[in-house]
Amino acid sequence: MSKKPSSTLSPRELLHRQGYNFFSPESSAAVKPCLWCKRAVRGGESCYKHQFYGIETAKCVQMTPTLKCNQRCIFCWRSIEQEIEDTRILTPEEIVRGIPALQRKGLSGDKPFADTAFWEEATTNPTQFAVSLSGEPTLYPHLAELISLLKEGGHSVFVVSNGTVPEMIAKISPTQLYLSLDAVDAESYAEICNPAGDAEYMWQNVMQSFALLKQKEAEGVRTAARITLVAGLSDAWADAFAKIIDTSQPMYVEIKGYMYLGYSRMRLSETAVPDMDSIRRFASEIAEACRYEIMDENVPSRVVCLRRKI
Repeated sequence: MSKKPSSTLSPRELLHRQGYNFFSPESSAAVKPCLWCKRAVRGGESCYKHQFYGIETAKCVQMTPTLKCNQRCIFCWRSIEQEIEDTRILTPEEIVRGIPALQRKGLSGDKPFADTAFWEEATTNPTQFAVSLSGEPTLYPHLAELISLLKEGGHSVFVVSNGTVPEMIAKISPTQLYLSLDAVDAESYAEICNPAGDAEYMWQNVMQSFALLKQKEAEGVRTAARITLVAGLSDAWADAFAKIIDTSQPMYVEIKGYMYLGYSRMRLSETAVPDMDSIRRFASEIAEACRYEIMDENVPSRVVCLRRKI
């Protein structure tokens, strides 16, 4: 495994060099256009969320209201070793006002390689907000209000959560809610997700959030479970995953293979990366064990999407 590189830069400076643009020096709230957004702005291919759910990749803002997280998942490619403390919690209004300038800044290097009119349109009029950059968004106390503001004008909002704060899950109404399902019981949860707290208690919170998915769907929220498949570890638990999915009944299930990227290389080796055939087999096992069918797949992102049968 790789060792953590030494650096004299602060965590904020390191993240800024990685493309994180912060709303305030007192907050960890940030915007960072993803690789797929940058490609799409240049006229290239779009991400699997466009393929599966129809979002406009070039007009998608990837952001977070906080980098704070209560898990240290072994497969996370993000900079969980470089946590920035929030000294001030920004209001939803401050975040919404600051997004356009930070998105344009993040995509400024792509402007010379893009159609000028398209770049202006994409950066001026985003249509999708992915609250998924890093951190755990449900730890931000004003998440429900932020989502409501982002949805104004008919925009879509995707929220990715680890499900450890079911009280916030009950309150929010994004366009699509992703809940991570990376373990099957408290023991495996402690091993894979490395929670900053009592693993049994936090695992029960995750299960409470999954129990809310039917209610969220009744409220008009599109629901999805996401399994990050780690070879030699979680790939042996298809039946146990299927039982949780069959009980909670999310509309979609994404089986996404772990990829040897970023800071995860400090914790896992390349042998933990499943190949696409392994992801397909695992997805088929899940689908056969409960009421789901394979809807689509995206090879570059190593993901297979299941859809609940009607």
